[in-house]
Amino acid sequence: MGEKKWGLGPTAVVLKQSHGFTYGFLINQIWSIASMKSDLNRGPVSSTYFQPFFHYTTPTAWTYGVDLESSYDGHAHEARVPINLSVGKLMKFGKLPVSFTGSVRYWLAGNDTAPQGWGYRFVVTFLFPK
Repeated sequence: MGEKKWGLGPTAVVLKQSHGFTYGFLINQIWSIASMKSDLNRGPVSSTYFQPFFHYTTPTAWTYGVDLESSYDGHAHEARVPINLSVGKLMKFGKLPVSFTGSVRYWLAGNDTAPQGWGYRFVVTFLFPK
């Protein structure tokens, strides 16, 4: 969207958790609603994001997952679709739970300016229970 546009739209998450499995999807739609004067030459924005996910957590707190983080530009009619495979482990440091997750990503679809091929990421999440 950029720093010179304002957007608005709905977001929804549907998920189910059962016997270690977590699956569902997140979806949102954003439309541009206003632009700054210096950005009037750019066209309107209509962006859809769709993330189906499927994860399994073992009794020993390992999590294995697969998801898509697809986006679609409604005005350019272009999609970017990466698939992510992840492995994570929940650990405790004293009383503080910390999640470590690594994932690999492969871009299934995208235009010429989209990332291509493989990627990776590593995430550390600190959890602060009550």
